[in-house]
Amino acid sequence: MNQSLEGRNVLVTGGNGGIGRGIAKGMVDAGANVAIIGRKDSVGEVASELSTNGKKVVGLQADLADRNQLVEVFEKVLQQFERLDGLVNCHGIALVDDAVEYSMDMWDTTIETNLSSVFSLCQLAAQQMIPMGRGKIINIASMYYFFGGLKVVAYTASKAGVAQMTKALCNEWAPLGINVNAIAPGYIKTSLNPHVWSDPVRSAEIVARIPTARWGEPSDLAGPAVFLASSASDYLNGVILPVDGGFMAR
Repeated sequence: MNQSLEGRNVLVTGGNGGIGRGIAKGMVDAGANVAIIGRKDSVGEVASELSTNGKKVVGLQADLADRNQLVEVFEKVLQQFERLDGLVNCHGIALVDDAVEYSMDMWDTTIETNLSSVFSLCQLAAQQMIPMGRGKIINIASMYYFFGGLKVVAYTASKAGVAQMTKALCNEWAPLGINVNAIAPGYIKTSLNPHVWSDPVRSAEIVARIPTARWGEPSDLAGPAVFLASSASDYLNGVILPVDGGFMAR
């Protein structure tokens, strides 16, 4: 069972912070060359920090909710690497409000960022991978695929869409050698959810239900992502993998 990513080229979106950065570091540590895409101009600094052991790490800035920028930055990734072996879609936003007050602008922005752009990147990646007869696509869904959450109706809908899209793409691309899977993170402490982990009452309620008895850290996602990007997962396809400290088991 080989979980080495030596010599592989992997694109990680949202790679300059939170879960994306944790996964990008895991990919580099496993031997991959990595391109990270982020909205903030700090993406270049993050790439420099992650570049270790002689691995190539490239940071590219783009707003993936802008369809023109998405295509342009993907082309830049291909210019940096001779081929693309893996894609991790980890970018996303969570705009919070009561559903009865939720604006259509908030809805549209969330769906474009969290779902439509993920499909576009999957499609672009598959166009490169199919001629090779192999490739690994990993989407970041959410535990809200299994349940609804509170005050994040568009986020919940978008992440459920990512999960179902993952299954649909598996059905089409698995026969062509492409593995398409998703990770559903549990309660991971990131900049997307400070309204939850900074609330002492709500946070305590959540931890009380997690058998591991703590919030997850972005680094907790690195191992599962590396596994899904490696040849060790060649017969795993269309899976939505909860990484939740046991939350779903209780």
